[in-house]
Amino acid sequence: MKVILIEPVPTLGKAGDIVQVAVGYGRNFLIPKKLALEATPANLQLLERQRESFLQKASKEKRKAQDLAVKIENLPCTLARPTGENEKLFGSVTSMDLQKLLGEQGITVDRRKILLTNPIKNLGSFTIPVKLHPEVTAQMKVTVVPSAADPAKS
Repeated sequence: MKVILIEPVPTLGKAGDIVQVAVGYGRNFLIPKKLALEATPANLQLLERQRESFLQKASKEKRKAQDLAVKIENLPCTLARPTGENEKLFGSVTSMDLQKLLGEQGITVDRRKILLTNPIKNLGSFTIPVKLHPEVTAQMKVTVVPSAADPAKS
């Protein structure tokens, strides 16, 4: 089944692309979720008329992601965590912690877009990629420092 993507789908393509998918995937997932339209002659004509708006929308989203990437890369991110011997953290720093840190700075990012492969368990400086757009990835610089409070007294 051929479909026209209305929204970008990570495994298939970007908005405006015509792709071949399994019939069940198209009818049961893409079309009901308004991610795609069936590639009928009428919809293909509609696509040609709306291609310019698709391109403008895509470039606007990319510019917005690039602006957000610059903002994230220039943001000083410092997390204070209780530590034990050998500068090991009690617990770890996860993508949820990083999402919360960005939220406190007024930046809303889905935690699944923060590409933290393993939780941070040591003190130090780390560079963590944040995928904001299929073509834009910000490099978030995070510094984990020991907290002033003694965790044993908590």
